[in-house]
Amino acid sequence: MGEAVARTVGERFRELYGAEPQGVWAAPGRVNLIGEHTDYNDGFVMPFALPHTAVAAVSRRDDGILRLHSADIGGDPVELRVADLAPGADKSWTAYPSGVVWALREAGHELTGADVHLASTVPSGAGLSSSAALEVVVALALNDLYSLGLRGRQLARLCQRAENVYVGAPVGIMDQTASACCEAGHALFLDTRDLSQRQIPFDLAAEGMRLLVVDTQVKHSHSEGEYGKRRAGCEKGAALLGVDALRDVPYAGLDEALERLGDEEEVRRLVRHVVTEDERVERVVSLLESGETRAIGPVLVEGHASLRDDFRISCPELDLVVDTALASGALGARMTGGGFGGSAIVLAEATDVDAVTKAVEEAFAAAGFTPPRVFEAVPSAGARRVL
Repeated sequence: MGEAVARTVGERFRELYGAEPQGVWAAPGRVNLIGEHTDYNDGFVMPFALPHTAVAAVSRRDDGILRLHSADIGGDPVELRVADLAPGADKSWTAYPSGVVWALREAGHELTGADVHLASTVPSGAGLSSSAALEVVVALALNDLYSLGLRGRQLARLCQRAENVYVGAPVGIMDQTASACCEAGHALFLDTRDLSQRQIPFDLAAEGMRLLVVDTQVKHSHSEGEYGKRRAGCEKGAALLGVDALRDVPYAGLDEALERLGDEEEVRRLVRHVVTEDERVERVVSLLESGETRAIGPVLVEGHASLRDDFRISCPELDLVVDTALASGALGARMTGGGFGGSAIVLAEATDVDAVTKAVEEAFAAAGFTPPRVFEAVPSAGARRVL
């Protein structure tokens, strides 16, 4: 995110609030390479940050007032009283930043208000964590301005609480941690149980490959019922198997675990996906660390089949991206994000990118679907102060 963009956001802050911001911060969206719907099961995930960011110009206030404005929404700044913030009270976009203020105060941090102007280049509803980027950028700004001394993983936990409790979306910890903690040129191998992290080098360009994001333009929302149903089903599976979380079901013991679930067919499918997906994450880490990057392609395809057939969260547009890309020579492809729309990722040789992109666009046109948005995903830096 260039300094020129930061200055533009700062200039708009001055127009809105009549004073210079105390700083400008940025937090990225993310792509999840592998490890879908494992985070709320205490499992493994492997996201990396996008160059697309939410940017916030912020100044602190001492009068208990929170003023919020978004360049993407327009209108006048929304004014809220910090003391009045409560879960469920706000159903608009402002619930994400105001929820962060609420979560920080609930954690015992004395926040007395802020002026905030936001702008984002993270596509909304595309499964690329636009909401997490919004939360993390506000959290980081307030952490700096109020000298709270919180680290990235602590900010991620507070942002997750804001989205779970204040917004009412039952998301796991991956999105916020990716936005707060990723490093440029790396994918983040994250254990969502203890938040231990390893930065895995992931430089596809150096190896003659590219990773494309195909935004199907089919919007989804985590706070809608289907996501919550999957999470509840996973929790039921863990309870029936007598474990704290599905993370505790060993891959080698999966068949035995599925037998114990008997005729709970829906739960069996959810358990099978989570346990095999954790194993896929570990396999991808091993392949990347051993320099066998191209070999992760088939693992991505396995992940898509599992999300489509066991977790049942794909859609015709996502399936069309994957099938078309593979038929056009891609090394691998799968849906990414929460599902029910959003984006797919495609791993391809650099020389095949144009052919794969054209084939996907033509397939969407032939099917009568809204034209997809296709762009390259470059592993980028996590949240930081930019001005």
